[in-house]
Amino acid sequence: MTSPGQQAERLAHRDQQMQEAEQLLGGMPQKTGVAKGLFQGRFVSDWVFPYPTIPAGQAAEVEAAVGELTRFCDAHLDPARIDREADIPREVIEGLGKLGILGMTAPVSVGGRGFSQMGYCRLLEVIGARCSSTAIFVNAHHSIGMRALLLFGTDEQKRMWVPDLVSGRKLAAFALTEAQAGSDAANVQTFATPSADGKGFVLNGEKRYITNGGIAGMLTVMARTPVPGSEKTAITAFLVSPDMPGFEVVEPRMQKLGIRGTATAKLAFRNMFVPRENVLGPLGKGLKVALTVLDFGRTTFGACCTGAAKTCLRLAVDYARDRRQFGRPLAEFELVQKKLALMAAWTYTMEAMTTVTAGLIDRGLEDYMLETAMLKVWSTERLWLIVNDAFQIHGGAAYFTDRPLERLLRDHRINQIGEGANEVLLSFIALVGMRGPGTRMKELYDSLKRPWRATATIAGFLASELHARVKRPAVPVRTPELRAQARELGALIRQLHISVQSSLVRHREEIVESQLVQERIAWLAMELFAAACALSRCDAELATGSRAMDAVAKLAISDSLSRARTARRELGSKDDRLIRVAGEQLAARS
Repeated sequence: MTSPGQQAERLAHRDQQMQEAEQLLGGMPQKTGVAKGLFQGRFVSDWVFPYPTIPAGQAAEVEAAVGELTRFCDAHLDPARIDREADIPREVIEGLGKLGILGMTAPVSVGGRGFSQMGYCRLLEVIGARCSSTAIFVNAHHSIGMRALLLFGTDEQKRMWVPDLVSGRKLAAFALTEAQAGSDAANVQTFATPSADGKGFVLNGEKRYITNGGIAGMLTVMARTPVPGSEKTAITAFLVSPDMPGFEVVEPRMQKLGIRGTATAKLAFRNMFVPRENVLGPLGKGLKVALTVLDFGRTTFGACCTGAAKTCLRLAVDYARDRRQFGRPLAEFELVQKKLALMAAWTYTMEAMTTVTAGLIDRGLEDYMLETAMLKVWSTERLWLIVNDAFQIHGGAAYFTDRPLERLLRDHRINQIGEGANEVLLSFIALVGMRGPGTRMKELYDSLKRPWRATATIAGFLASELHARVKRPAVPVRTPELRAQARELGALIRQLHISVQSSLVRHREEIVESQLVQERIAWLAMELFAAACALSRCDAELATGSRAMDAVAKLAISDSLSRARTARRELGSKDDRLIRVAGEQLAARS
């Protein structure tokens, strides 16, 4: 059992984390959105319906770029060689640079292609379908390594760095992870001390698991800086280059189970001076920089997973058609058909979620943190099931190195860990989603202490709660045959809100520690978001008379709705107490 001292330390650490989270979340301009609305029993339908598409003025250019990239990958991208030699050939990197892939979303004025996030995701899907190492390399360079510079850099910083980065003459990396900081991004221990002359900072610390870290020409480094006039510290982002004295590549290519082609490095900063003009964004606001950048990375992560899922599905379907057992093709057996059908359904939804989430970014919205976290968790968890099922359909043949599935198995296990461990993101999704309803309930509780002074607050809460509990949110499908599923989605959104309120009343402040409850609430919300995205896509396809994916699409919607119902039923499971007791006993053993 936890000792009183340990419990006090844990609560103090939790309070510190809550304060940091409140500081970050309190500055968000949007109080609602697609994901936040679900927790409030609302459906912000016009952000999902109609199904988003690439702007007409860019669609032809995107398709041309997809064609060019496809031909380049077919001719030059050899994933087996990259895995075997643990390196992405320089000619591949240079080729991607010439195609503009390394600067697709950067403004044209600085040498980029100016593509939308949705268009960029189409290209990352092409790479993700072929080589996970190359997909992660590109994502680390563009989606997180260079993105912070594009979003928060000064004009001078952009002029200095961006042209070389978009061309591929230099590569970018994002240096956040340390021995004690990864998913716990606020626990960065690398420290930047102001120099005596005030002209810059002196960095000391180590980073590890940094993709592109040993080959990058520019790195965005997160370090802790003192808060002026206070004993506190805050995280600041810095732009650094490997030619700065004190920069050390401790290990340029850490050996790994999968994604072997990526150059994953361990770095050190030994009294490394960084000029003040290399501070990226406001001093002490590096955590916001980091989390904003990760939103973009998680979106393209969804695109890469979609590409990989399509490859696994294609391999499984082809093998099931050709492989005969007991006098029949594997594809004729119902248990194999079940695997293939669910693989196709999950791939369909994954693509839809990626498109909708990228569309939120392209619309210029400022807060899509919940949606990108949902996309990352849902797509990586489903991809792992897809890889596993493709492996199972191939049987013993998949286990040998002359087939790509053993590489895919090794490559895609990292997805549930990278860019935020899924367990951490599940708690994040639940707690951020419940923040709005929780704040309103606290306001009501405070008002009830002096009801004669807060009649308007009490009346407003009761009216909105009555509306949320009685009225089912509308889901505006155009196709009559989808209306039953749309009504079920609306009913489940209402039930999510009721479940959130019940959980807050039951657990109160302890909801922060009730991770088993958080997990189920997060999955309930994620499956509703997934169902909404798949429903929007299916509705758009049926409205244009396209029925090529009819059965798959309907299964995709039904599967997510079914899993949402299961997550809701399991809230408050009787096994929770047994899980906690068993876990504490195991943790206490020496």
